[in-house]
Amino acid sequence: MRPWTFRRAPTSVRPVARATYIGATADELRRKTGADKIAAGVSQKALFRRRGSIALHEDRLVLGGWNDAGDLVLAGADIASARTRFTELYGRFVGGLLNAGKPLILETRTAVGEIYLLIDRKEFMETTDDRAWERRINAWLGDA
Repeated sequence: MRPWTFRRAPTSVRPVARATYIGATADELRRKTGADKIAAGVSQKALFRRRGSIALHEDRLVLGGWNDAGDLVLAGADIASARTRFTELYGRFVGGLLNAGKPLILETRTAVGEIYLLIDRKEFMETTDDRAWERRINAWLGDA
């Protein structure tokens, strides 16, 4: 074998699924004002200040660019549940009247607490891929 040959990275390095997200913790959403919610009628980014890529690996879920310190990495044991629904913090009025606008809520067992995500959100259509990610994460949690 030549010393300069390259090997392919193991498949566990590559994510099973990847997308973009905007997100916020439940505590961050609780602190939003009425003006913030009105601004969210124009753009959800008024409520969801965190943004980056979400990647599901065989052994972890990574929210890239979660904060200034870097990525938020969650093992299966760190996630108590994953569900899509409207709540008092993010309801139909803010999220759009369609069920396709329901946020993905990750209840974590970490100091971060509940995380609200809008994955691959289409601003004009007010749709997300949250339901597909809910199924994907719950299947992963069943395997983890």
